[in-house]
Amino acid sequence: MSDIAVAELPPVAPAAPAPPAATPPPPKNPLLDDGILRTLLRLSWPNVVALTAGTCVAVAETSYIGRLGTEALAAMALVFPFVILTMTMSGGAMGGGVASAIARALGSGDDDRAAVLAMHALLIGLCFGLVFTVGMLTFGERALALLGGRGAVLSQAAGYVHIFFAGAVVPWLMNTFAAILRGTGNMKLPSLMILSSAVLQIVLGGALGLGFGPIPRFGMPGVAAGTLTAFSIGASVMAWVIFSGRAGVKPRLDGFRIERGMFIDILKVGAVSCFSPLQSVLTITIFTHMLAHFGTAVLAGYGIGGRLEFMLTSIAFAVGIASVPMIGMAIGAGRVKRARQIAWTAGLVSFLFVGVVGTGIAIFPHLWIDLFTDDAAVRLAGEQYLRAAAPMYAFIGLSISMYFSAQGAARVLGPVLAQTGRLLFVVGGGWLLIKNHGSAGSFYLLAAGSMVLLGVTSALSVLVTRWGPKPPAASIAG
Repeated sequence: MSDIAVAELPPVAPAAPAPPAATPPPPKNPLLDDGILRTLLRLSWPNVVALTAGTCVAVAETSYIGRLGTEALAAMALVFPFVILTMTMSGGAMGGGVASAIARALGSGDDDRAAVLAMHALLIGLCFGLVFTVGMLTFGERALALLGGRGAVLSQAAGYVHIFFAGAVVPWLMNTFAAILRGTGNMKLPSLMILSSAVLQIVLGGALGLGFGPIPRFGMPGVAAGTLTAFSIGASVMAWVIFSGRAGVKPRLDGFRIERGMFIDILKVGAVSCFSPLQSVLTITIFTHMLAHFGTAVLAGYGIGGRLEFMLTSIAFAVGIASVPMIGMAIGAGRVKRARQIAWTAGLVSFLFVGVVGTGIAIFPHLWIDLFTDDAAVRLAGEQYLRAAAPMYAFIGLSISMYFSAQGAARVLGPVLAQTGRLLFVVGGGWLLIKNHGSAGSFYLLAAGSMVLLGVTSALSVLVTRWGPKPPAASIAG
């Protein structure tokens, strides 16, 4: 058989491996990627609605307390600093620390850490609430007397304190639950709960304070009881949402272990921040004590003006607390430039809004004063205070916004020291006015000047403070 020549075929090349599937881009985070002003306003408006309701509470509460008499109004002016201290410490100071820590954890992509932080936050809130209860039930009446409370005014103020601070754990836990939600960027649910609590507070506080139908007239203790009941309902709803896993961050009880680092992450912002409302309330307390020497009418008029300050600066609070998760997530993601842009945008919005409304009320103070009293002496004192101080509320709004921005960046010492400067300014200026027999009007100007000082120094502190991680130490070549 003859050989048959077979042509060699070229070797078949192996098939090229298929290119790897493209990794899908990470989901877009609106707090990190959307426009700053638009996102800030979107997060702020639920807070504005809720805190506007809180303002309605302040107006309604002052109105029906006014029906209890001028002494009750003066008693509320004495109690107000302690109530505000509780709410600002739990909601703005420690609450800001909680929201900042959770937002930074989420910004870095560590969801498990955020859940553990939430559980530690609740422990902190519980402990601080108990401290307030023990402190105020033991020393509250003595503190009210030191502020100038006497006779029926002191008695009514003490009645409020004994009820409200017996349940001080309630506002602390309520504001801690709200802070956990806000740290995730959820502003709507906490705001809805504040709104609902505000409605209940007006109804229950008014009914228990003044009496309604079969309900007897309990006076100031009834007003306090209505407030606590409303807060308890709001806290319960937020607790259910968080522990049911519907909030994006779920604190876990099973296998929970206390970790020192988690406390530090919250307290390095929250504990330092607490000195800001503490100093703010100390400033108000000292100022109230100084004004008490001018009589009940001046004290009541200042208390009415102080309610307006609380109302307007609540708007700055709404904008500021919205900036915390935005800045915290930006810092966690390493986007420091965006974090600073958020801070200055929030500061400008707060300054302009509070300033415009405050100036309008300064021009027409009767629009506010007439809501609360017909007493000629009280009206005169309130109008004098508002004409001097209300335009300067803009600087209080700026300082609040800077304070929350610094919380989001975990660099809060500067705004706290700004409050120290204001405190020293009021103490020193008040001492000089007392020494020189200054009038009530001169004290009002002192208050206005202290607001300007606080706003300017808070903004400067944010401007000069470095944000983001510290740069690594430079190595020295051998």
